[in-house]
Amino acid sequence: MSTTAPPHHATPEADLPVTLEDIRRARRTLAGVARTTAIEGSRHLSSLIGAPVRLKCENLQRTGSFKLRGAYVRIAGLSPQERRRGVVAASAGNHAQGVALAASLLGVTSTVFMPVGAPLPKVAATREYGARVRMHGQVVDETLEAAQEYAHATGAVFIHPFDHPHVVAGQGTLGLELLEQCPEVRTVVVGVGGGGLLAGMAVAIKALRPDVRVVGVQAAGSAAYPPSLAAGAPVALESVATMADGIKVGRPGDVPFRIISSLVDEVRTVSEDALSRALLLCLERAKLVVEPAGASPVAALLEEPDSFDGPLAAVLSGGNVDPLVLQRTLRHGMAAAGRYLSLRLRLSDRPGALAALMGELSALDANVLDVSHVRTDPRLGLDEVEVELHLETKGPEHCVEVASGLRAAGYTVKS
Repeated sequence: MSTTAPPHHATPEADLPVTLEDIRRARRTLAGVARTTAIEGSRHLSSLIGAPVRLKCENLQRTGSFKLRGAYVRIAGLSPQERRRGVVAASAGNHAQGVALAASLLGVTSTVFMPVGAPLPKVAATREYGARVRMHGQVVDETLEAAQEYAHATGAVFIHPFDHPHVVAGQGTLGLELLEQCPEVRTVVVGVGGGGLLAGMAVAIKALRPDVRVVGVQAAGSAAYPPSLAAGAPVALESVATMADGIKVGRPGDVPFRIISSLVDEVRTVSEDALSRALLLCLERAKLVVEPAGASPVAALLEEPDSFDGPLAAVLSGGNVDPLVLQRTLRHGMAAAGRYLSLRLRLSDRPGALAALMGELSALDANVLDVSHVRTDPRLGLDEVEVELHLETKGPEHCVEVASGLRAAGYTVKS
């Protein structure tokens, strides 16, 4: 994990593009539209950092993420003439659904461009919320360009996912909620992509509780804020790579960057292993389905639990995870947590040898997930077979016990 502290310029609130009053106005706009999502305690995380940890469950928001807040405030602020022209957006998932529902609630037609490889459940949900979906491009940048061309050609208003004051103000309403639900909080941890959520929450929190530490978290493979903060201006990454598509953004937004560089205390990065383990923890311990981007604050707690002061609130920003991605991520998370074990060993190629091995594994309480045989390797003797095992274990200590137990039973084990 790496950390970057913004070069605080002590910018007065009046000089920022979004103020506390903007966020309070946005909250009035969202009354009856956005849910006040639950905040839940986590005994496991509290024990890990040695102070109370609360989870702000925005994964339970309508459309499954915080994006509805900003999208609705932005569209609600359009003039009657702009509303008649409709709106257009580009997104692989959460923003698409937020714009689709917000536009439908406000009686505005919406067109959403999505990349060709977007998860089918997110495409279907966007259509069900009322948007006309157009599939274009292999990556979001191509999709974004197509949406902007459509806006230019038709007059539809382009709704940016994070780089607009109304969007930032809408996301900032989450900060007001959190302070009301957890007034004792001392640290707030938020995932960061383009920066709209972190910026909005920072405005609300720092205006009302300047003593609260606000920490942003980015995936290491898509961390545009650390170099941007070091340079004093938004810097575009040459490439981005992370499972956390909700924060997979190559350049900070201009509006959020001004706020984050002035108000946020620190921006951290987390590994893919930590994201996987965080998603697994949310599912197993908190019984919450959270997408990798939404689990990024928990990943930060797992990587450096001793570096946070509590009481702490971690924002679970979204829960829209594709089932196939969830399956792969959970497997990765279990491997990262030391709960998978892969071994190779040689057996005598005779009836009953494999059954005897399975008996040893059963006695060691290891669950066999997969077995494969190799008989054609020239390094094997005529009467030998190599077996590759994939096992589910109870954790790192159990992995050591299983390997040691097999060696004690006379097997030559290779990891």
